[in-house]
Amino acid sequence: MAVPQMVYGVPMISFAGDGFCLPYPLDLIVNRKQHGLSNIHYQVSDGKGNLYLLADGSYTTLFRKRVLRNSAGFPILTIREKAITGKKWMVHRGESSEKSQLLFTVQRSRFQPMKTRLEVFLVGNIDKDISNFTVVGSNYPSQYIRVYKGDTILAEGQKESFRVSIPSGVDYAFIAALIIILVECE
Repeated sequence: MAVPQMVYGVPMISFAGDGFCLPYPLDLIVNRKQHGLSNIHYQVSDGKGNLYLLADGSYTTLFRKRVLRNSAGFPILTIREKAITGKKWMVHRGESSEKSQLLFTVQRSRFQPMKTRLEVFLVGNIDKDISNFTVVGSNYPSQYIRVYKGDTILAEGQKESFRVSIPSGVDYAFIAALIIILVECE
């Protein structure tokens, strides 16, 4: 990752695009709705009900796929589970599945009974043993979600309501994609 751009003096962390990095903190709620046996929909909104993102998709026999869209319905990211493994997810720009559009991969870490831990690897990561970001979801005693960059908490929230606080300059579509993957892994 290159030197981050600055937005109002805050370094940006952008994956989906600069338009998803705001110069102020943002609290979002991720709502999951299942329609029938195989159709899943997510709505990402703020506490006032303003819609920021949508995700939809269905289960197939080989993989799960979710397309994250902006509030107007245009595709931003495609989240795809690698066939059959259930442990690795690939995130591409737009609705692509082309290798050239791959932004990052997410891999589930070793089993921990009270936590779900995901390792996020950027495409340019040469050392595949060290992740660029980590997502931790705790089930007990306190239900929380945290996204780390190294030892620094990048975003955090409550798992029960899937409410997450995102600091200024951090791509909220990236954080929403990670939360959707966390929900799908549990």
